[in-house]
Amino acid sequence: MCLTAPNRRRVETSTMGDRHSAQPCSVTLFLIEFVLLGLVFAALPRISGTTDASDGFQALQVMYTSVNSPPQLTNWKSSGGDPCGESWKGVTCEGTAVVAIEVSGLGLSGTTGYLLSDLLSLRKFDLSDNSFHDTIPYQLPPNLTSLNLARNNFSGNFPYSISTMVSLNYLNVSHNSLSESIGDIFATLGSLATLDLSLNNFSGDIPASFSSLSNLSALYVQNNQLTGSLNALTGLPLTTLNVANNHFSGWIPRELSSVHTFIYDGNSFDNGPAPPPPPYNPPPPGRPSRNHSGPGTRPQRTDGKSSESKKGLTVGALVGIIVGSVFVALILLLALFFCIRKNKREGSVARPSSGGLSVGTNNVNTEMQEQRVKSASAVTDLKPPPAEILVVDRLHGKNGSIKRIKSPITATPYTVATLQTATNSFSQEFLVGEGSLGRVYRAEFPNGKMMAIKKIDNAALSLQEEDNFLEAVSNMSRLRHPNIVTLVGYCAEHGQRLLVYEYIGNGSLHDILHFAEDGTNTLTWNARVRVALGTARALEYLHEVCLPSVVHRNFKSANILLDEELNAHLSDCGLAALTPNTERQVSTQMVGSFGYSAPEFALSGVYTVKSDVYSFGVVMLELLTGRKPLDSARARSEQSLVRWATPQLHDIDALAKMVDPSLNGMYPAKSLSRFADIIALCVQPEPEFRPPMSEVVQALVRLVQRASMVKRRSSDESGFAYRTPDHEAIDMSF
Repeated sequence: MCLTAPNRRRVETSTMGDRHSAQPCSVTLFLIEFVLLGLVFAALPRISGTTDASDGFQALQVMYTSVNSPPQLTNWKSSGGDPCGESWKGVTCEGTAVVAIEVSGLGLSGTTGYLLSDLLSLRKFDLSDNSFHDTIPYQLPPNLTSLNLARNNFSGNFPYSISTMVSLNYLNVSHNSLSESIGDIFATLGSLATLDLSLNNFSGDIPASFSSLSNLSALYVQNNQLTGSLNALTGLPLTTLNVANNHFSGWIPRELSSVHTFIYDGNSFDNGPAPPPPPYNPPPPGRPSRNHSGPGTRPQRTDGKSSESKKGLTVGALVGIIVGSVFVALILLLALFFCIRKNKREGSVARPSSGGLSVGTNNVNTEMQEQRVKSASAVTDLKPPPAEILVVDRLHGKNGSIKRIKSPITATPYTVATLQTATNSFSQEFLVGEGSLGRVYRAEFPNGKMMAIKKIDNAALSLQEEDNFLEAVSNMSRLRHPNIVTLVGYCAEHGQRLLVYEYIGNGSLHDILHFAEDGTNTLTWNARVRVALGTARALEYLHEVCLPSVVHRNFKSANILLDEELNAHLSDCGLAALTPNTERQVSTQMVGSFGYSAPEFALSGVYTVKSDVYSFGVVMLELLTGRKPLDSARARSEQSLVRWATPQLHDIDALAKMVDPSLNGMYPAKSLSRFADIIALCVQPEPEFRPPMSEVVQALVRLVQRASMVKRRSSDESGFAYRTPDHEAIDMSF
């Protein structure tokens, strides 16, 4: 039996009590036991969940040691220290209680430690996008509302202790190596709203306890080895359900046809609508029979009810049938009466012909056919989001996609007068940039809030399509990702169209790379890798999480904004929907003139997610070399960054000479080589050979992990020299 620290204290207390009663009571022994008991009672606030300055701190110290004390966990300590008073990275406190641990995407590896159950006040626990391995800890923080372990290397199966987390609202263990059956442990998790088990190796049937998840709105179990039916899901309030690429069979329950986003391809379901449940019901036991004594009339019930009760049921059934028939007849008479009155009001001169009746019948048949189509339809596949997904109306698309009701706009509407006041009538002093669709202004509101206003140029966009603008605003406002600039408001008034974004105040990547003359804003190598990883995650979200995929179309370093901590935020996401298709030449100049456009776009105007991948590779080249994509001031052979750099990406000596001189050789040589290999994959001329962004993200995550390991092993700057004699082959097996 495994005991936690509080349980061990209780065992020691009871043992002392027994020893005390078994031996003579001397004064010295009494004083010792009195002191020890006082210490036990002093620890009781921790046992009862009333936190103090040391509540759960030991669990954090053990966790820090278990992940090999990485430097990215700034201010953490393996002994001593105060997580709340010293602002340990990723740790949030309320008073002296640790309520959240969020260390997503920090390149952590190792295990989580064995004292997590001591974190009694912890509500949010996010270890996603790291390399934690081994099994999920058996004893987890018991009072969590959100648990995110996605994109790690956890193996084994679900710990049973999850069944005790009655406050759990969000659970994500996707993209791991969990196996065996899911486990029938969900009966007490009535608060769970989102459950993501996708991309693991779970097998067996869906647990029967899933039927107890009365608040579950989103369930993702795609890409596992699950079998059986979906019957356990029929009574749940689901709005999103993804069961694709498993081994489910049988009929898809009719109840699931009403789920807003339902993805089920890649299974072995029977074709057509499910039969009515149940297909054949036996006649009720009280139904009269013509041959009561025949062998075929042997009663099916064994409940011991007498024949008199059966007769009573028969009489009741007859009375019900008679009353029901009378009621139906009255309804029909009333309907006929109202139809006659309606025809009279409409001034009908002639009696309705059979042709008029056939029109109505056709309408009814058409509606019934539409209903049948809706029942058997599903939307195309998508990967689960770490955040909210984008759903756009579609009609009879791939895999029977069906038309959805348009989503309302979640962004805040602003008036022109309000935005004029906040920007001093869009004065020059508030101008912060200019894009393809118009200028961007800094806005200062009376409450002290600062925003960025994109004032769309009337010449860049047709003002006759108001609905298209509002639909684009609706879709953009639903893009939710930490590396994407959030659209918080809009204005469509008096012929003006403006977009209100969160304000990112540290400038763009383009300005920092190319216009930092004093050198104070020079990005370190680690910062550049983090920028690449952040923007890669933003594109991964747009391409592989949103439905349908969102193509950026204008990906460049000027659209990557950096905050005070140099975190990347991709701007102008979704703006491509506002660019008219007739403006191909303008659009080609917009992207191509800056050297970011993929070959297929420059030649034919065709732009896809793979074109975004190419543009991302160009930005990575900017990060590596510090050069602009096109620079007419350089020698002719070096004006195009891609043409100049691509042949040298696999030559270690040439690569060392390409590196941005402002780095002064301060980077890990192996990290540089792996970075260059990712670039080479992204800027390939053939779109089909470029990797998806999810694979680019994983490659960059591995690069960050290896770089941090090199830094921890280095006691001086020798690990950052750009020349190493033993250049090894790079493992880029996506």
